Amino acid sequence: MERRRLGDRVTAAERTPGERALRRPALLPLWRAVHERVSAGRPVTRVRLGPLDDDQREALADLLGLDRLPGARPSVPLARVEEAVTELCGRSVREVVTELIGPVEDRAGERRRLADERAGLWAWLEGHATVRAQPALAGWVASCRAAGLVGGSAERTRALLADALAVLAALPAPAQPLPAFAARVLRGDAHALDEGTRLSSLVLRALAALHDTDVPRSAEHRRALWARAGVADDDLSATVLVAGLRPAGEGPLARVARVCADAGQAASLTLAQLRAPGEFSLTAERAPVVHAVENPSVLALAVRRAGAACPPLVCTSGWPNSAAIHLLRLLADHGAALRYHGDFDGEGIRIAAYVLDKTAARPWRMTAADYRAAVARTPHGPPPGRLTEAPWDPLLAGAMAESGIAVAEELVADDLLDDLMNAARPGRPRGGPTAG
Repeated sequence: MERRRLGDRVTAAERTPGERALRRPALLPLWRAVHERVSAGRPVTRVRLGPLDDDQREALADLLGLDRLPGARPSVPLARVEEAVTELCGRSVREVVTELIGPVEDRAGERRRLADERAGLWAWLEGHATVRAQPALAGWVASCRAAGLVGGSAERTRALLADALAVLAALPAPAQPLPAFAARVLRGDAHALDEGTRLSSLVLRALAALHDTDVPRSAEHRRALWARAGVADDDLSATVLVAGLRPAGEGPLARVARVCADAGQAASLTLAQLRAPGEFSLTAERAPVVHAVENPSVLALAVRRAGAACPPLVCTSGWPNSAAIHLLRLLADHGAALRYHGDFDGEGIRIAAYVLDKTAARPWRMTAADYRAAVARTPHGPPPGRLTEAPWDPLLAGAMAESGIAVAEELVADDLLDDLMNAARPGRPRGGPTAG
């Protein structure tokens, strides 16, 4: 006769005497206790019951074949229960408690699975390309980990963090207000970065870490931080300083840049000019090494020294806005090799990491050796502020912490200008002796 499968519907009359014995109401505390222990997912040898009333103690004694009643709080060997169940109905204890109480869980296995999911989530976040490229985000990563999972779900948390990282990677926004920027980056959802949303708060915390400022507490401060990150720049107010740049073409931008370069003057280019179709191009012979600096005073020194012979130079004016990033990307797209230099202080290193992450630029005189040489010439200065790792040189942050001195870009301007002049001479290596 075919054995009845677990879960088959049967009437009370169809059950065997052994099955009916197992269904005695007085045995329910035993099955509940066994179900609870087995569901823990760990090895089980004994099950503690109680307090049991007289009927329950008698039912347990009958099941186990005891010659006397057990105590009110007995500790029952699971192996003995297994033997009794097998003798009565030919099933296992697991099958019986599954039928009588419900599916047996594996809570220990579930805890291991969830722990593995959490570990995988934080490893993914720490190893993300945006986080590696901008070590200033390490504190933000730690705060995300400390905050825990969104709704207890690693999957939901990862989706939220992925959106935040997509926003950070897309900054600075190309002259877009926040709703338009959100719609472009976040699958058409114009309200994803509205004030008060979980994602908006997460991104603002990341921006505060990048810019080494407090997490904004007011609507005014939140708007200011978004603006600092390049969101809501308009086409005209976002500008970038250049010198010696001679793009090809007869559009307004190309003509303005060439006229200023030929006159030995700097030019301020707007984002509107840079974004105009067909306004920017470099011929093969005009695809030079383009150097970029953080401070306008360095660009001014270069123009004063070289005049019309000044090689191509871009100034980010501190944290680069959307116009500066757009120009550097245009230059790279047209074949130019980019080199970047900034201040040797905490913020200067974060700005450099940002520029290198957002564009194809490579560091220029920004190694630990360059820093030590600069400190040797100017051994006194202000402290460097909060330091984060420099992705291009793992020794730089340590050297700065050891010396405890910030070196402004202007203090090494002579070396930078020498590199620029060498790059402009035919047959000389471009980019300076320590570029790249």
